[in-house]
Amino acid sequence: MRRRRRQSPEDHENHERWLVSYADFITLLFAFFVVMYAVSSVNEGKYKVLSNALVNAFSNTTAQPGGQINILTKGSPPLQTKPAGKPDKGLAEGKEKQVQRDKMKNVAKDIMDVLAPLVRQGKVKLLETSRGVTIEINDSILFAPGQARLEPASMSAMQSVARVLAGTDFPITIEGHTDNIPINTPAFPSNWELSAVRATTVLRLFNDSGVSAERLTAIGYGDTRPATTNLTLEGRANNRRVSILIDSNRPEEPKEIGSQEPQTPPPTPTTSEPAAQTQ
Repeated sequence: MRRRRRQSPEDHENHERWLVSYADFITLLFAFFVVMYAVSSVNEGKYKVLSNALVNAFSNTTAQPGGQINILTKGSPPLQTKPAGKPDKGLAEGKEKQVQRDKMKNVAKDIMDVLAPLVRQGKVKLLETSRGVTIEINDSILFAPGQARLEPASMSAMQSVARVLAGTDFPITIEGHTDNIPINTPAFPSNWELSAVRATTVLRLFNDSGVSAERLTAIGYGDTRPATTNLTLEGRANNRRVSILIDSNRPEEPKEIGSQEPQTPPPTPTTSEPAAQTQ
């Protein structure tokens, strides 16, 4: 019988071999977190440039058929080229506005010519505003105190202005203004009625002189919009006026909020076969 070898103390089993595998695992885990940190701290600007370049390369948007190349700037989206043959909407609108301004300047010049004597007397002012041109007319040359019937001497001047405006297509708003001295007559219980009727009187003269009615609007403000103080005789005289606003902006077509365009029902399919009859 073979004798069993006695185990020496140096030949005992090593129970700490797992430390080697554990150390390798910790090393790999550390390397993994280092790589993740490096990826997370990438330069954002360079990443955007790279991302845009890749997207445009796969979508073929950087090169145009005519050989034109878009330029990518750091951290910005690619520049879009304008398609050839299509007019620039902004340029067309700019030209249209310039044409409108030129028309308005011509209208203002013609009105200045026909009202030159009254302008020199200080009875009429022409003001240029963001909306167009405003004619400020002192009511002392238009109406008698407390009345809304045009004075015969002023009718020819107003008819001349109307003839100038009849050849244009600008909207016109006529505003009546008074001072703060109350009025209470059977015809005009307050300054509201007086200012409104005076504005309507000028409106009727313009319409009778050839200005289309759909372009005309009359408003009575009473004493709510004074041009200067009402504490002096001169101030109150300046506040009694008629303003004619020639608006350079045409009104837009109104659109109902929340409205939806009616949907056309799909056409009913037709077949050449006769319909089956039910029993």
